Amino acid sequence: MFRRDFGRAVLAGLLATVSCSAPALAADFPARPIKLVVPFAAGGSTDIVARLVAEYAGRELKQTIVVENKAGAGGSLGMEQVARATPDGYTIGMATMSTHGSNPAVFRKLNYDPVKDFAPIANVLAVPSIFAINPGVPAQDMQAFVALAKAQPEKYSFASPGIGSLGHVNIENFMMLADMRLLHVPYRGAGPALNDVMGGQVDAITDNLSSTLPQVRGGKLRALAVLGLERSPLLPDVPTYKELGYPEMGTGGWFGLVAPAGTPPTVIERLNAAVRAAMNDADFRRKAEEVGGTLMPTTPQEFQQQIDEALARYAKVAKAADIQAD
Repeated sequence: MFRRDFGRAVLAGLLATVSCSAPALAADFPARPIKLVVPFAAGGSTDIVARLVAEYAGRELKQTIVVENKAGAGGSLGMEQVARATPDGYTIGMATMSTHGSNPAVFRKLNYDPVKDFAPIANVLAVPSIFAINPGVPAQDMQAFVALAKAQPEKYSFASPGIGSLGHVNIENFMMLADMRLLHVPYRGAGPALNDVMGGQVDAITDNLSSTLPQVRGGKLRALAVLGLERSPLLPDVPTYKELGYPEMGTGGWFGLVAPAGTPPTVIERLNAAVRAAMNDADFRRKAEEVGGTLMPTTPQEFQQQIDEALARYAKVAKAADIQAD
């Protein structure tokens, strides 16, 4: 009898210890450095935003946030790494409109589920993209360009970073909305695509404002539309797609934070609070504005809604345009 009662007491004590350990660990979060996985190469827009978050949110958390670039497969390799990580808050990822919008719509094989495998933390920054053409194209505004394209289907071309890329899917969406056809010229990366549009081998491109702004200011590209919530103060004379009559284009890309599914809610809340506090820093805001970004402080629930909207929009476009990528 004694042995049986003693065994029960020991088992109860062990269960109590296990049940208390997870909340205790969450309460102490973060007790060591955090890894922030960027699913694209260093130096790009996603990487720039991630390093801003790492610096300023790290100060709020009083802990180091280490940025790790895991590029490949349009951002899918990095997101897979985050999805498979231990859900304790010490590995998080930079989600984008590609990884949690267009990629799930166009890739036949994706080793993560954009909803089931992640816990949203917070959206951080919206960075608009612009539709730009080579200055040799005889169109001074979007209305004139659409008229040219309609008059001669597929005479004019557009470059993208590859089949199924965000740059591809966004222009496919625009072509359907404007009832016109451009010739798609896919490249391996945004850099070569942009170079050939500037060189005149291809007529048009859509890319992040931060990447194309120097070329627009230098006269190597002509900006016709901004894909964003509102006009960019960096290009105040360029209208949004909504102003041009295409609200279904959406409001542009964003960069947000996600954790592996199953991460404790208290850890998610701690990370969300740190990111939102970082956004209130004057230097953070200034640096965000320098890349043409608009701050997007959200709750985890609001960010999940934005992800759901992106998934629905690009699934519709991919189906209508029959876009599939391996």
